[in-house]
Amino acid sequence: MNMRKLFFVAGLAVVIASGACAKDIRTVSVTTDPQMHCANCEKKIKNFFRFEKGIKKIETSVTEQRVTITYDADKTSEDKIIDSFSKIDYHAEKKENASGQESAK
Repeated sequence: MNMRKLFFVAGLAVVIASGACAKDIRTVSVTTDPQMHCANCEKKIKNFFRFEKGIKKIETSVTEQRVTITYDADKTSEDKIIDSFSKIDYHAEKKENASGQESAK
């Protein structure tokens, strides 16, 4: 019986600790200048951002001219991400959705 209590308390501690460490994950969509026009453009952007601090996911679309980046807001910011495009000779601007509003965080 004592062993069950010990496992229960340990499991409860893990669940509480994981909830206390919740991350602030956000997403930003941008367009680039020059525009992406091929798979190599997409690859260049993905390869650059995949090792940047706080970046969780990178999606690119040549047809929509969109780069969507999911990031940990505790480690980086939207402004830092947009500014980082200049390191690979691109200029990025936040992309608006179809209704003319900026994409949600």
